[in-house]
Amino acid sequence: MKVKTLLCMLRSRFHKAWSKDSRKRNAQLLFGGSAWRDTWCSTTTVGSPTLVLLTQRYYWWEAGAMFGGLLDYWYLTGDDTWNDLVMQGLLHQTGPQNDYMTPNQTLTEGNDDQGFWGFTVMAAAERNFPNPPPESPQWLALAQAVFNSMANRWDTTSCNGGLRWQIFTWNKGWNYKNSISNGCLFQLAARLARYTNNETYADWAKKSWDWQFGVGLGVVENDYAFYDGTDVVNNCTAVDHIQWSYNAATFLIGSAYMYNYVRDFAKISLTNI
Repeated sequence: MKVKTLLCMLRSRFHKAWSKDSRKRNAQLLFGGSAWRDTWCSTTTVGSPTLVLLTQRYYWWEAGAMFGGLLDYWYLTGDDTWNDLVMQGLLHQTGPQNDYMTPNQTLTEGNDDQGFWGFTVMAAAERNFPNPPPESPQWLALAQAVFNSMANRWDTTSCNGGLRWQIFTWNKGWNYKNSISNGCLFQLAARLARYTNNETYADWAKKSWDWQFGVGLGVVENDYAFYDGTDVVNNCTAVDHIQWSYNAATFLIGSAYMYNYVRDFAKISLTNI
């Protein structure tokens, strides 16, 4: 069973279940089986803390999303069975600068990959997940560090701004600016604005939203379509019109946080989404 399929099943069962007990029972069927322990999750002690990642056939960002699903499980059920695993996994991958720029992902990490780990630690702060040890970076600081490193990559050398898909020049996709990378920045900025009440984050949310629609990757007239990306080689004049649901979902979630923050769509041009 693929991780993304499992996360979809988990969330679907949460929505269909009416009681906390039934939510817990359904999730335990998914997370408690042999597939969890033997098929997808690789748990190996490498010094301290424990390394908790998925087996190699899965992408690194999927591990970040998986921990987010387990955090959702704890929040919705009160069952802390997997909290230690979540804590270990999130802290092991922070990297030397505590921003999820971890050396074991140098050859592949993109802005979107980093963003998904940022979402999970942001959720940990929002939902008051148990704090890391005092000597470790805390959840909010980790989310802020992810945001800061992404914002520092805002690229004005082409296309009037925006984030490239890839972080490193040697990776395929370096010349591609796409919706998911900019959507990660937008959503994380929106959530930080709401959580901290710091207007700087709201300004960045508006900036990334305006760029998305200004370059043609978001189109209001087509029921708020979110297209995949565009190439800096032709200064983002041609758009790849493939639509992935997670692009729209990433912006939709960020829009909800911004609405909650400002209580007025008109202020930030998020009308009728």
